Amino acid sequence: MKTYLNFITFKAKTCILSVCFLLFYTSCLDKEYKKIDYQESLNQLEKLYKHNLTKAYIFLDSISLKNNHDLNKSYYINSREYFKRSEPILSFLEKENFKSLNAPNIIKVHEEDPTDIKINQPIGYQVIEENLFSESMDTMALKRAINITSARLKLIKNNSKTILKEYHLLWLIRDALIRITTTGLSNFDSPVLGQSLTESGYALNTLKDILAIYESKFSNKSLYNKWQDELDSSIISLKTDFDTFDRYEYIKTHAHKQLELWNETVKNWQVEFPFEIALSNDFNSLFSENMFNKLHFSDYKSDTTKLEQKIILGKKLFKDVNLSKERNMSCATCHIKEKGFTDGKTTFDNRQKRNTPTLSYAAYQQLYFMDARSGSLEGQIVGVVNNHDEFNMSMDSIIKRVRKNTKYSFLLDSLYNNERDDFNLRHAIASYVRTLNPFNSKFDNNINGKENTLTKKEKRGFNLFMGKAACATCHFPPLFNGTIPPNFNDTELEIIGVPKTKENKNLDDDYGRYHLFNVEERKGSFKTPTVRNIAITNPYMHNGVYNTLEEVMDFYNEGGGAGLGFDLPHQTLPFDNLNLSESEIESIIAFMKTLTDNY
Repeated sequence: MKTYLNFITFKAKTCILSVCFLLFYTSCLDKEYKKIDYQESLNQLEKLYKHNLTKAYIFLDSISLKNNHDLNKSYYINSREYFKRSEPILSFLEKENFKSLNAPNIIKVHEEDPTDIKINQPIGYQVIEENLFSESMDTMALKRAINITSARLKLIKNNSKTILKEYHLLWLIRDALIRITTTGLSNFDSPVLGQSLTESGYALNTLKDILAIYESKFSNKSLYNKWQDELDSSIISLKTDFDTFDRYEYIKTHAHKQLELWNETVKNWQVEFPFEIALSNDFNSLFSENMFNKLHFSDYKSDTTKLEQKIILGKKLFKDVNLSKERNMSCATCHIKEKGFTDGKTTFDNRQKRNTPTLSYAAYQQLYFMDARSGSLEGQIVGVVNNHDEFNMSMDSIIKRVRKNTKYSFLLDSLYNNERDDFNLRHAIASYVRTLNPFNSKFDNNINGKENTLTKKEKRGFNLFMGKAACATCHFPPLFNGTIPPNFNDTELEIIGVPKTKENKNLDDDYGRYHLFNVEERKGSFKTPTVRNIAITNPYMHNGVYNTLEEVMDFYNEGGGAGLGFDLPHQTLPFDNLNLSESEIESIIAFMKTLTDNY
């Protein structure tokens, strides 16, 4: 009996060992299979990417002044198609190169170091497009742009090594979807031909190809099929006339559906993101505070402990007049909540040269003050403190006053685990300002399906804003300011030629950014502000010259300063004039009024 039991025990152990070995062996095979599958997917992805880049520069190299002009145009259009097909991968792997290749035909000024200011002539497709399709072609500029653009594409292709983890791939897909919905639905990068809708279809086709490469990753095959159906449907909807395209319905029907599918894919692939960049890793709407990682825009990115208490402290400091030399001015003196955090004045009590900008949605910028002289909210506060016409103090003096207040002193010590009072005080105020973006305007609530109250006129106004009127080529949704999606790492400055008075006879003598470094190409450049809450933040422009939205729209409809007859060789508006009808202007204004939030 004992021998029999030993035999049974031996058999059981043998079975267990066999099962363990089998599981181990199978596990090894699975790991090996996944390794091969992962590498094979990357190889296919790189093949797709390089194919599109190659076709782009082959067609570009085919352009020659010896050719028939129509033939050159067709070569350009074909090259542009493959460039846009490469865009989802190119823009993710080569952000700076992509920006250069797809940049507006505007001189680029680099002023990070005042002792080494660089003025770079533009290259890329927009330079080629504007010369090839204009009546007065600059052959030298055209040749240069073609040669440099082609050489850059070849360099990227020959040095490309597509190494992407799964979370990178998901970010890449999301970035492409957001780029299409924001800049792609306007003519941001096709101002002459107006081909942005068609070209957005090319980018969506590449997303279809990418998902097909990674089809085996989907444990839920119906999710993969939903992606393909949705992308097919989106591509078809984009095949329409630019001016009559219903962008509002596209966002509601397609853009938000794509984000839902993206979130489902994250769960289905069981991907964990190691961190967040400008965008949060879980949002379903482009018009939502949940879309953004606000810490990305902060100087104090790691400070998340006791943040709610820090915001309360910041709000108290924001309203405290004791921070100014004469104890008669606080941040809230010029930034009044009921006026969209402006003051409703042309300039503040004749002590300021410029109109008070709104703090609404100021959290989502990379540049501050109208001349963009500060790179963060925390840094911007120093400018206010030191300004003789504002607080007229030093940070050291403010800290001494704050420390004399026992409640403030206790809060600083209990909320911050360091002795950097200067920075902690600024961080608290900035943390409060970063809460002034509720995304609960009439427009937000409607496009997010929370209510159904937008009128046909207001929807038409949004479509015009995004389309024919070209407003969204500078005021990018969803923030409607100059911070460029989908990476939100740059905030644009524009030269539009604002007049000195509303009679529109003389150019204003405040040259904005020019006054910092005296760079001629920056003369008259100012940061693009948000259009959110614009109905309650008048007067408008950097000098408060216009008091009504009708006056502002008339200015743009005329073509800005150049349209008024001012000498503006570097004006950045992407049009001569808009040719908008009175009815169209009324619709755009009606839409802008729906951006007033309920803070």
